[in-house]
Amino acid sequence: MAIGLFILAVIIQLAVVLAILLLSLSRVTGSIVALITVIVTAIISPWSLILGIPMALLCLVLLVAPLRQSLITKPVYKALGGTMPSMSDTEREALDAGTSWWEKELFMGAPNWDTFANYPYPQLSEAEQSFIDNEVETLCAMLDEWQIQHKDKDLSPEAWQFIKSNGFLGLIIPKEFGGLEFSSYAQSRVMSKIASRSPTAAVTCMVPNSLGPGELLMHYGTDEQKQRWLPGLAKGDEVPCFGLTGPEAGSDAGAIPDTGVVCYGMHEGEQVLGLRMNFSKRWITLAPVATVVGLAFKMHDPEGLLGNPKKTDYGITCALVPANHRGVVTGPRHNPIGSPFMNGTVDGKDVFIPLDYIIGGVENAGRGWRMLMECLGVGRGISLPALSTSASEMTYLSVGAFAKVREQFKISVGKFEGVQDATSRMASNTYMLEAFRHLVTCGLNQGGTPSVMTAMAKYYATETMRSVVNDGMDVVGGRAVQMGPRNFLATPYQAIPVSITVEGANILTRSLMIFGQGAMRCHPYLFDELQLLQSEDKAAATEKFDTLFFKHLGYTFNRGAKAFVAGYIGGSDKAPSFADAFTRPYYKHVNRLSASFALTADMALGLLAGDLKRKEMLSGRLADIHSHLFIATAILQFYEHGSKSESERLHAEVALQNSLYTIQEAFVSFFANFPNRMAANVVSFVTFPSGRIFTPASDELKRQLGDTFMDDFSANPFRDYLKTMVYYNTDADDVTGRMEHTYQTLVEIEPLWQKFKKAEHQDSFEGLTFEDHVVHASQNGSITEEEAEVLIQYNAMRFDSLLTDTFDEHLSEALERDNPHALENAVHQLTDYAQLKRHAQSKNGIAVDTDASAVEKLATNEPTINDLDSTTNIDDHTGDANPNHGYESDGDVELVSEQDTVKEVNSQTDFEESEPEVEALDHRHRDAESHLNERMGNNHNRHITPPDEINTEASDNNIKPLERQSSLLREEDDKV
Repeated sequence: MAIGLFILAVIIQLAVVLAILLLSLSRVTGSIVALITVIVTAIISPWSLILGIPMALLCLVLLVAPLRQSLITKPVYKALGGTMPSMSDTEREALDAGTSWWEKELFMGAPNWDTFANYPYPQLSEAEQSFIDNEVETLCAMLDEWQIQHKDKDLSPEAWQFIKSNGFLGLIIPKEFGGLEFSSYAQSRVMSKIASRSPTAAVTCMVPNSLGPGELLMHYGTDEQKQRWLPGLAKGDEVPCFGLTGPEAGSDAGAIPDTGVVCYGMHEGEQVLGLRMNFSKRWITLAPVATVVGLAFKMHDPEGLLGNPKKTDYGITCALVPANHRGVVTGPRHNPIGSPFMNGTVDGKDVFIPLDYIIGGVENAGRGWRMLMECLGVGRGISLPALSTSASEMTYLSVGAFAKVREQFKISVGKFEGVQDATSRMASNTYMLEAFRHLVTCGLNQGGTPSVMTAMAKYYATETMRSVVNDGMDVVGGRAVQMGPRNFLATPYQAIPVSITVEGANILTRSLMIFGQGAMRCHPYLFDELQLLQSEDKAAATEKFDTLFFKHLGYTFNRGAKAFVAGYIGGSDKAPSFADAFTRPYYKHVNRLSASFALTADMALGLLAGDLKRKEMLSGRLADIHSHLFIATAILQFYEHGSKSESERLHAEVALQNSLYTIQEAFVSFFANFPNRMAANVVSFVTFPSGRIFTPASDELKRQLGDTFMDDFSANPFRDYLKTMVYYNTDADDVTGRMEHTYQTLVEIEPLWQKFKKAEHQDSFEGLTFEDHVVHASQNGSITEEEAEVLIQYNAMRFDSLLTDTFDEHLSEALERDNPHALENAVHQLTDYAQLKRHAQSKNGIAVDTDASAVEKLATNEPTINDLDSTTNIDDHTGDANPNHGYESDGDVELVSEQDTVKEVNSQTDFEESEPEVEALDHRHRDAESHLNERMGNNHNRHITPPDEINTEASDNNIKPLERQSSLLREEDDKV
């Protein structure tokens, strides 16, 4: 009995402690509740005081301020203060720069789904939609990336003028200054569509709206500076660039050696106070064509001319200088890999500028780093993510079309499971990128400068794009490897290095920025605590630290309790009001993982302190967790606002499962590598008490999504949606339109095509070539003449879409390609084949079919697929009731001699001048003819038995019936 009461009392004590933590009671309230619990459980069982006395002592310490501060607060303050590294002004400004948004809710471990549900979903205004449908569409039609990259090495003068005069360089500038003042979402959509046609043009338009002086002027410029520069920037009269990086300063922009020293000098005939500048900038986009240059430099005032003798070093400062200013040199171009956008150098030696060239005036001296982090961080969430999303969406469309059109072993390559492993990943990743774009721009549309969110966007969008495009290259294979104006994958593939590198190198972004800045911007207490630890007034700081520290402890234990409980019940049921049966379980998983992340992050920050800044691999794993929590919620939001079709559910499900699995594996890897093994094991048990719970998408899901990847229209609404996001066309002579045109044709005729290919696979037709089979199928009534025309035209189209470019010996000019399956060639060859048949029938005394064959009729009519009656049902076949129409089913034929055949073939085909790929096909045909003629030579001049006197039991040495001979010819064809 006593043991039972003791167990009951202990269970009550533990349950109360857990409840205090879960309910996040204040320090005072929680302590009083715990003391009451100790008293009550002592009455139940005195033995409970074994646990109750330590609880009571702890509560007393927490309640009595002098005792608490002397025993806990001051020792902790001293210990943490000694472990925290000193912070430079630049670091302090970087950490303090920017705001936070939804990523903070996820970091704190308790996302508010009501807030999430109320975020206004990004949409285009009427003016923005019109601009995309008209101006952007027109610009895209003007662009030829092959011509730009390999011929002109620049945009055409017409394209440059169109960009300038139609406001492409002033999307972000307010209307009062002549700009378009588009939303962040609209900017992303504009850049995305341009990038789908030409990354070179996209980068040209991105920089002024992202990494240009316009953003800085709008937020920090003086009224005079705004009036001077913004109207020209909006109209394209001024072309901006911004000089930040150089040989000694890439990712560590705080190390820039460029200087500006305060002094007196001459400006416009007057002696004024200004800056003597020396700078050498590299890799500056638009520098070769810029008319105004933004410069970041370190400002010094050694003589105290600004009135403060104690302040000689002001730090990083930003100024705006006309490109034609005396001493400024812009010009020599760099050659960025894969894209010849304007990129070059900016140099200056002893260049004197007045102080009012500083952006915002002298009052903003030394505030340059904060300005750059806040304003340029916004553009980082728009420009390169837009380019990445566009490249992935174009890859989705093009590779999906290719996977259906291209056949190996008589089936579409997209049906192979190995290919579906890649295409399902491409599909889910592209879906994720579009969802990610929507949530990021939703946040940017709210205002503020969420630098952590935009760092996530830049890193994970560009890395995901790299995965999508590389998978696309694997699927398309040689068709994507051969460069030329036909290659639809080379452009996005070549855009990868630029996207990965600029606006914050990806390695640095993941390993330092996302979690480093995220902890400062998103943690509810950490930044304030850090400020107090570095305060010079230790007594006052300790007093404030006491309050913050215990709030922090309450927060940590609350998240730990939530994570522990969620480990057993699966997470909180809280979800947005619009959640449905499919999405609700995923919201539950996000709740659990968010609480686990908050606990894990606090463990890392508390035990590693300043060393965490040097544990970049651990920091990178925490960045993966935080970012994929954000990505998972983006996918959920995008799905909730989408069509909710079965195909879209497949995309979302695979993307969500992969994100959750990535989060889990980042946790596991983090715990396995955390230096404090005991702490790692405890937190690992709390967060994952039953071990791993998530798996990647199953093979069955991948197969389903791989099939969906090749579908269109109602079977895959997401593919139709993607067409509205990019420059979409079905021009058969266009680099991207060619494959799409072929794909759309196949979608229209697929029942006919599949029926014919199945029959062809079963050796149902006579002849050596595809065209022969079509003729035979038409003549024996398997298909109609109209269907024969459709098949021949589609096959020519299909073959053309698979051709790669050939060049002259210097690889300077692409050569014209000859398509042996083109209508005129197919007709020519088939008419000759029919003549051979009739000639042989005539010489063997067999009645010759006097009706014109389907191919001969093609030669006179030459209709196109679009000429067919749209009401024709291609599944309803009509034809002659005689299955042997056009040919006799028995009887022997005497074929023409080898000499006659070769003469006939050579008169129609010039093999010496044919293209390599076409020549291979022609050689195959010629080899088949050779085998055929060898057989003909054996039978030449033999006595021909009339059809009605044929002995069906004739030996193999005798003349064989046509049916048996056709079978042997097919065998010979297979050998060839």
